[in-house]
Amino acid sequence: MNIPIVYEDEWLLVLNKPAGLLVIPTPKKESRTLTSILNDDAAKNNKPYRLHPCHRLDRDTSGLIIYAKGRAAEKKMTELFKNRKVKKTYLALIQGCPVKNAGRITHSIEGKSAITNYRVTEKRNDFSILEVEPLTGRTNQIRIHLKQLGYPVLGEERYAFRRDFKIKAKRLCLHAQRLEFKHPLSGKLLSLDAELPQDLKEFLKSHN
Repeated sequence: MNIPIVYEDEWLLVLNKPAGLLVIPTPKKESRTLTSILNDDAAKNNKPYRLHPCHRLDRDTSGLIIYAKGRAAEKKMTELFKNRKVKKTYLALIQGCPVKNAGRITHSIEGKSAITNYRVTEKRNDFSILEVEPLTGRTNQIRIHLKQLGYPVLGEERYAFRRDFKIKAKRLCLHAQRLEFKHPLSGKLLSLDAELPQDLKEFLKSHN
């Protein structure tokens, strides 16, 4: 697959993951995942390492995903996520428009604290474009929080009914757009951006 590389050095590989591709297998034990594709390619090219995902993206979410080259780098990068030292910014297209142009959602998820900041960047007919920053890393946090706020992500199927959407989207309109962190091994400050996928560009163009 032609998966765009956004950043690479001797320890890390950062990719712009396409929507529809799992990072790791679910309990169904899928054989084709982003991790399996990358490691098959690394083996074919005689790379001296295995790639390990340092965090997760939903199957239906596109955007930035960090892989470590080896367990030592994975441990260092995972600690950054655990200690909330990685700033994650997502672009979300949501149904409707929040009353407040910016806010914080603090509903707990499965009994655990969860915090999400959001900011409306553009309002269009029947939907809005949001910049979303999850401060915690609960599974499906952004999707759950925006649904609880009353403005589900367009294309949502797990936490909303498709029939309830005024605007139909072929996929979940959620994109991991930016990552900012201090490299755990080189000490370099990184600010990485993932270009919006072509399908979301076309969606925005057709609903201008």
